[in-house]
Amino acid sequence: MASMPKDSELAYRPCVGIMLVNMDGKVFVGQRIDNAVEAWQMPQGGIDDGEDMRTAALRELGEETGIAGEHVEIIAKAREEHFYDLPPELVGKLWGGKYRGQRQFWFLARFLGTDEDINIQTDHPEFRDWKWTDPETLPDLIVPFKRKLYRDILHEFRALI
Repeated sequence: MASMPKDSELAYRPCVGIMLVNMDGKVFVGQRIDNAVEAWQMPQGGIDDGEDMRTAALRELGEETGIAGEHVEIIAKAREEHFYDLPPELVGKLWGGKYRGQRQFWFLARFLGTDEDINIQTDHPEFRDWKWTDPETLPDLIVPFKRKLYRDILHEFRALI
């Protein structure tokens, strides 16, 4: 019987994320539907085989928020990819146990629509609630193991918000 790989031998799941900001400079966050604690996050998700990062980011945004591409303008892409590790108690439980965490490619986008263009009741809902928040509050809203990543993204995009 093959032994299970150590956490450090597992790969990082390739993903994209979008920091979506409205005209007032507030950031979209959704409250995760699958978490008992009050866990908020920006839209993010996996990259499908053969999909480019920008397409994946806009697809994930639509799947999670109902926001159509015509209501979004991509402003910037992060200079480099960002990584986070899952806490030990979650490794092996998410994503079929194949990954130790995520490597994420982040985009900053401006929301050109109105709040009525947002509908989190999608085919496969990920959020139970959503809100616009001040960028500085992002690290306080996110689960602890993603806080450094959110601080890094905020630092990189802050001047463009």
